[in-house]
Amino acid sequence: MPIGVICNVLSVAAGGLLGAVFGGKLSGEIKEKLNLIFGLSSMGIGISSIVLMQNMPAVILALIVGTLLGVVLQLGKHIENGSRKLARLFPGGSGTDTGLLVTAIVLFCASGTGIYGTIVSGMNGDHSILIAKSILDFFTAMIFACSLGKVTAAVAVPQCILFLALFFCARLIFPLTTPAMVNDFKACGGLIMLATGFRIAKIRDYPIADMIPAMVLVWPLSWMWTAWIVPML
Repeated sequence: MPIGVICNVLSVAAGGLLGAVFGGKLSGEIKEKLNLIFGLSSMGIGISSIVLMQNMPAVILALIVGTLLGVVLQLGKHIENGSRKLARLFPGGSGTDTGLLVTAIVLFCASGTGIYGTIVSGMNGDHSILIAKSILDFFTAMIFACSLGKVTAAVAVPQCILFLALFFCARLIFPLTTPAMVNDFKACGGLIMLATGFRIAKIRDYPIADMIPAMVLVWPLSWMWTAWIVPML
C-alpha cells in the first residue's frame, strides 16, 4: 500500500488549496520575503544532501551530460508548455508565472528525497521519509500557492503518477543499487535543489527542468566510477 505516496500527494494538494484561499490576503512584501526564506530553505536541504557525495566526478559528469541531454531534448520547454496548459485549466490561469510553476513541478515531482523515499517505501514499506517530506511539502505548497493560486494543487497529479510508477517498480530498481550509488543520487538531487533555491530566490535562473536527466544518469555513472575507475587509481 503506497501510504507514503498518498500522504505526500495529499499534502501538496491540501497545501496548494489552502495557500490559494488565504494567499490573496497576504501583502506583496510578505510573499516576497516568504519566497526568499523558502529559497534559502531549498538551498539548505540541497547542501545537506550534497555532503553525502562519494564519487564527485561521477555526480558532476551526470549533471553536465544530463543537462546537455535535457537541452537537446528540450525537456525544459516541454515542461514549460505543459505547465502553461495546466494553468489555463484554472480561472485567470493565463497570467500565471510559468517559470515559478515549472520550479514547483520540479521541486515536488523530481526532488532526490521524494524519488528516493518513494523507492524505499515501495521496497520495504518504510514510509517515514515520504511522511517527513509531506510535512515540508504542505507548507511549501502553501507558499507557492500564494503566488500561483489553485494550480499549485494540480501539481499533485503528475507527482502522483510518477511516484506510483516508482513505488511499484521499486522492487526492480533498489536491488540494483549500492550505498555509494544512493548517496551520489542524493547528492545529485541536492545540487538540483540548490539550483532550485537560487531560482526561487531570483538570484540565478538555473535550467532546473533540463537538469532532471542527471538524476537518471547518476546511477550508472556512479556504479561505473566505483567499479572501473576507482580500482585503477
